[in-house]
Amino acid sequence: MRAIVTNRYGGPETLEFREVDDPRVGPDSVLVRVRAAAVNPVDWKIVAGYLDALMYVHFPLVPGWDVAGVVEAVGMDAPEFSVGDEIFGYVRKDEVQHGTYAELVDAPVRALARKPASLSWTQAAGVPLAGLTALQSLRRVDVGAGDTVLVHAAAGGVGAFAVQIAVAEGARVIGTASERNHDFLRSLGAEPVTYGDGLADRVRQIAAEGVDAAVDYVGGDAVAISRELLKDSSRVASIVDRGVTQHGGHHVWARPDSAGLAELAGLADAGRLSVHVDRVLPLDQAAEAFRLSESGRTRGKVVLEVS
Repeated sequence: MRAIVTNRYGGPETLEFREVDDPRVGPDSVLVRVRAAAVNPVDWKIVAGYLDALMYVHFPLVPGWDVAGVVEAVGMDAPEFSVGDEIFGYVRKDEVQHGTYAELVDAPVRALARKPASLSWTQAAGVPLAGLTALQSLRRVDVGAGDTVLVHAAAGGVGAFAVQIAVAEGARVIGTASERNHDFLRSLGAEPVTYGDGLADRVRQIAAEGVDAAVDYVGGDAVAISRELLKDSSRVASIVDRGVTQHGGHHVWARPDSAGLAELAGLADAGRLSVHVDRVLPLDQAAEAFRLSESGRTRGKVVLEVS
């Protein structure tokens, strides 16, 4: 098969598009013919070596954790799927080597669910990691109907999903973003506020009693500001600031979860979850996709179209 491969840590320039051996199918896995693979910041961070202290990374490395595609073969103990099923998934394994920037990927069934019928391949590929991160962080702080929730970096890849999921749960959502993204947030159902100095005061202007829960997708002083505004200071989750746990909050590292993916698919098919794809590039332009992701200037997902 053809895949994007790197043989060492480094930047986008280390990525090669070349032939590699087809993956083997594990007993509780399926072989997926990849139609699209989303690019997430964690992908280029792994290639750059930033996660070396956290995860076992092996070379040659095929990056990528998000996938949408078709089941081509089924492992010995994988009754959940059949050949021909359309799936999407967050294919993170305990050791990093055989990723989704390829024509084929061996994917554990625990990381997959059936693709939302309403989404294109590129849209579906953009959901798994960001969508599960949003879902699991909101669950960690028990967001539900009637809550007012503050979403930091609400126009970003994870934040936009968090806004929509919280709105679908019946929560009132206040989202931080630059002014150029305020109309976008309103279209998702959030009340936008500009981030930066004075944020806590701006939130209190529209929510005088503070907020019930907060989720941080940007870092910096977001957790400290959230704690100023929260009625219960433990109802804050961050995917960036690991120090959040020192104050009773929650640090979230998204887990593969087929039930969570199925829930996201249901929201999409019910018209409650949209996916904004900023750029679609062919697989052989993965280096350019990395550069776009690294720039931080995209709104929505960057996706590689594979087949």
